[in-house]
Amino acid sequence: MPQTKLNIMLKEAAATNHQKISFEDLKREVLADYRMAVASREASLIGRKEVLTGKAKFGIFGDGKELAQIAAAKYMQPGDIRSGYYRDQTLMFATGMSDIEKFFSQLYANPDVQEEPSTGGRMMNGHYGTRWIDENGDWKDLTKAPQSSSDISPTAGQMVRALGMAYASKLYRNVPELKNGFEKFTRNGDEVIFCTIGDASTSEGLFWETINAAGVLRVPLAVFVWDDGYGISVPRRYQTTKNSISQALSGMQWDEETGGVHIETIKGWDYADLMSRIQKGIARIRETHVPTIFHIQEVTQPQGHSTSGSHERYKSKDRLQFEKEMDCIVKMREFIVSNEIADEDTLTQLEEGAKQEAREAKQRAWEKFITPIRAQVQQAATLCNQIVMQGHPSGQDIAAMVQKLTAIKEPIRKDVMQTLYRVIALCRDTNNEATRALRNFYTALQEENNHKFSAFQQSESAYNALKVQEVKPVFTEATLNGYEILNQYFDQLFAANPAVFAFGEDVGKIGDVNQGFAGLQEKYGELRISDTGIREATIVGQGLGMALRGLRPIAEIQYLDYLLYGLQPLSDDVATLQYRTAGGQKCPLIIRTRGHRLEGIWHSGSPMGMILNSIRGMYLCVPRDMVQAAGMYNTLLQSDEPAIVIECLNGYRLKERVPSNLSEFTVPLGIPEVIAEGSDITIVSYGSTLRVIQEAIDNYLAPAGISCEVVDVRTLLPFDLNQVILESLKKTSRVIFIDEDVPGGATAYMYQQVIEIQGGYRYLDATPRTLSAKAHRPAYATDGDYFSKPNAEQIADAVFEVVSE
Repeated sequence: MPQTKLNIMLKEAAATNHQKISFEDLKREVLADYRMAVASREASLIGRKEVLTGKAKFGIFGDGKELAQIAAAKYMQPGDIRSGYYRDQTLMFATGMSDIEKFFSQLYANPDVQEEPSTGGRMMNGHYGTRWIDENGDWKDLTKAPQSSSDISPTAGQMVRALGMAYASKLYRNVPELKNGFEKFTRNGDEVIFCTIGDASTSEGLFWETINAAGVLRVPLAVFVWDDGYGISVPRRYQTTKNSISQALSGMQWDEETGGVHIETIKGWDYADLMSRIQKGIARIRETHVPTIFHIQEVTQPQGHSTSGSHERYKSKDRLQFEKEMDCIVKMREFIVSNEIADEDTLTQLEEGAKQEAREAKQRAWEKFITPIRAQVQQAATLCNQIVMQGHPSGQDIAAMVQKLTAIKEPIRKDVMQTLYRVIALCRDTNNEATRALRNFYTALQEENNHKFSAFQQSESAYNALKVQEVKPVFTEATLNGYEILNQYFDQLFAANPAVFAFGEDVGKIGDVNQGFAGLQEKYGELRISDTGIREATIVGQGLGMALRGLRPIAEIQYLDYLLYGLQPLSDDVATLQYRTAGGQKCPLIIRTRGHRLEGIWHSGSPMGMILNSIRGMYLCVPRDMVQAAGMYNTLLQSDEPAIVIECLNGYRLKERVPSNLSEFTVPLGIPEVIAEGSDITIVSYGSTLRVIQEAIDNYLAPAGISCEVVDVRTLLPFDLNQVILESLKKTSRVIFIDEDVPGGATAYMYQQVIEIQGGYRYLDATPRTLSAKAHRPAYATDGDYFSKPNAEQIADAVFEVVSE
């Protein structure tokens, strides 16, 4: 055999496996890789046809990236984790994390997690993930096989999560307290995080923020950039400086004196070079924890971006010809033939076998998807026909509906439900055995579909935060400033729980800007309590990745206004995780921040409506003081769910009574507290506004003889689960909702919850009111706060108006 790259591959394969490997063994491996590539390509081609014929809704595929992904898969070890995007099907197949049948089950949106374990049919095709928790909500052993975190569609969104998971490996390797008790998550921090991204998405800020942070933190992150020259239809030269992401990043290239990241450039069609360079790169990452970017160049995209359009609309004839000639499968075939690994006839047979494998997998997936729906169609038809046979006055119309339903070649669940509803509507005045059976069937399907498409918005395990037993605080006579109570609390927490980590801007050396962690870094070490750069999105991602790997991070966003930078990963990733994986993954991340009654346009501190409407799936805690905050942390740390805790910035130096059970007591989430009883009006609020309300009561309302019942909602998500506010409204018959968000923000949310959803309108003797801040952001200084947000005088006026109505 000629001395070619194949000989080099043989030597490197032998070195990697620490044993002798024959040319025959290597040839078999090469042919197996080629078969995998052909089968994956055929799945892409068939998938596009399934969309165009209407059997699937939308398709986005990984064709053209097969060889590079097969190469990456070879060096992914048990415990390594993928954080990727929607073109990684071949990587998933080659690692065994998925297969072609599951690929088609997702294309058809099969809601059965046994058939479509990545998302239970909730995300479009190409969005992958393995199941990390069992049916009880307990962690599985994540070190037994390669794993995949759950994909999201927003481009570059996977980057910040990858940073956090890689950072967890660093912690598992370097923090002594983690050496025992975390065996399900790590093998001494040897795990590498495989992050994939399309070249065009490297223009996103999340990419740059992540690469910078990875270089600073020195974490085992392997970033694969699949570069096919386009971002949808836009050529790379319009997106990337120097027309090359590796050249644009060259200033970050690793050196021993200043650190940085390693940068490798490899052609996506060069099978031998891919195997050699990726093998060496991953081994280096695993040993040194220095991140590496693999810029995989000259990748093709044979079918274009997606099924939404043809790439012939924007690619030149020369480019289309280049993609045909440099297609990775074409080039691998040439490699095989030129190295005499197999002849043309052998390859033709192998290709047909691979394509047949893909076709058969598609058919199995389709049958498993359509069979239960057809059974529903049949059952619906049978029940409807029984009504017709009994001579119902609308029998002819019902029969026509049944005929229309059964004639649908490829029915979906919606078709069944709509037909049933229409028939039931015609039978509203009929109550016999046949109509009752039909209604019961419809109700059963509603419940079944509700679970298939709406379950797991929150945790359904025993660790759901709402199941945490309430332990009331036992107060002593001692008082401390709010920040001192938190400092004492965090000291006890870090001593007791080795899984807890805190990090953020100014959190480490100076103990956060309000001294909640003062002195604790020196006590517990720079990895337990650490400073970060000014990079909110990757602070969130750092916490997200750590929480995915069994740790309990408290990620600090210094001020609530800065949360906007980190809102995208919270909204798209953290908040949706349990839902989009149908209960397959969880990330009990705590975001600690502070706000309310701040001064200035960018320190106004209460964008609650924005947060409420973007993080459904998380808890939103708004404690009025630091004792309440500590109790909420205790509750959350016993649960498996993520949350944001917003401390009151102007409360750190207010005196509070100290509980003797500071690290044990819990605050129940979703249960408001009546903090002042009254009979004339119910005032509903939270956070710092409660102190302004008390000022209005003390100075104006109580002297005027108005008895106010004040309710602290404590959490906005969830909200008043036991209808505490409704019970107060039944007593007072008047209600006003007050906060410092913009008009139509959290006050409108609370109003709807109580008046509409809880039915509070039934008990009103006066028009319910909301009082919020102005529509603009507050001007600077105390006067800006006074005239922009509800003050005691405005609150008193509003209450006088409601009471006198």
